[in-house]
Amino acid sequence: MVIGGSSFFMSLAISEAWKYQGLTYPNPAVGCTITTNDGRLLAVEAHQKAGMPHAEVNALKAAYYKLSNDSQILKLENSAEIHKYLFQNHKNIFQNTLLYTTLEPCSHQGQTPSCASLIAALGIKEIYVGSYDFNPIAKEGNKILEQNSCSIYSGVLQQECDALLKPFNLWQKKNFVFFKWAQRLNATTDDGNISSIESRTHVHDLRNVCDLLVIGGNTVRQDRPTLDARLVNGKAPDILILSQQEDFDTTIPLFSIKGRKVFIESDLKRVQDYKNIMIEGSERMFELSSAIVDYYLCYIAPSFGGSKGFTNLSNNFEILNLQKETQDIMMWMKRIEGNR
Repeated sequence: MVIGGSSFFMSLAISEAWKYQGLTYPNPAVGCTITTNDGRLLAVEAHQKAGMPHAEVNALKAAYYKLSNDSQILKLENSAEIHKYLFQNHKNIFQNTLLYTTLEPCSHQGQTPSCASLIAALGIKEIYVGSYDFNPIAKEGNKILEQNSCSIYSGVLQQECDALLKPFNLWQKKNFVFFKWAQRLNATTDDGNISSIESRTHVHDLRNVCDLLVIGGNTVRQDRPTLDARLVNGKAPDILILSQQEDFDTTIPLFSIKGRKVFIESDLKRVQDYKNIMIEGSERMFELSSAIVDYYLCYIAPSFGGSKGFTNLSNNFEILNLQKETQDIMMWMKRIEGNR
């Protein structure tokens, strides 16, 4: 059910959540928008990392400050502390606000208190929800809200919200596999660094939460990479080198990371043992992995150069989200044909 400008405000929440897609593992990427009942925008926030405040809590924190000018809340980062502060100090300032969330607010108390209980306690009476939460631990937040006389409008931009939620749903069932590459405007993927330092930092953020990184043997031999998350001081994922030949120079930096497992195998069966998998590569790896990839992540740099890249492939994609935070364009996509 879409009422008035609800689709617009939900789209803001969706776009914000995509900025953190993959980074919230094992939690879902979720966005939240809060407005006044006459349409004034108060907050657009997202869940950014597992263990950190949920999207609704971040949005309520930002909206509370905008409505109250009480800067004390800005000092709080722990979700439980934010919940407690809002409970004690809200003074009914949320009564004339609307909340839009891409995922049904959680009902359970885990590392963070229940978002549904917090929303109800603050007196917000209109909540717009995109996707239903089918996770048995957290579902039925809508029921808590309805029991507290809240009006729930579900299914707002549900298809777009479900696409945002798909990695989380796959983590619950088996695994989520995404293929990442960087290219120039002329589709080349070779000859040194292509994307900006901001894009490369984002890749390291993703590696930090991945269980397994898959890469081709020729890339390892030619580029001699480390494949860690040093730009964010993060952990290095296990590595699967897809290669018909097992002979590698073990002085290549990726082999010297303490605590990392490195597999050299001729197929992709190892992927079944992991939950959150990133594949890095170019045209050949794209072809070899197409049967197991769920989403594609592409960084497009505004430059020409190089000589090799995606030249002989015929594929159609649906763009799920496009962001331009720095000089590069970042796109999350899925294949229209052949997507599992």
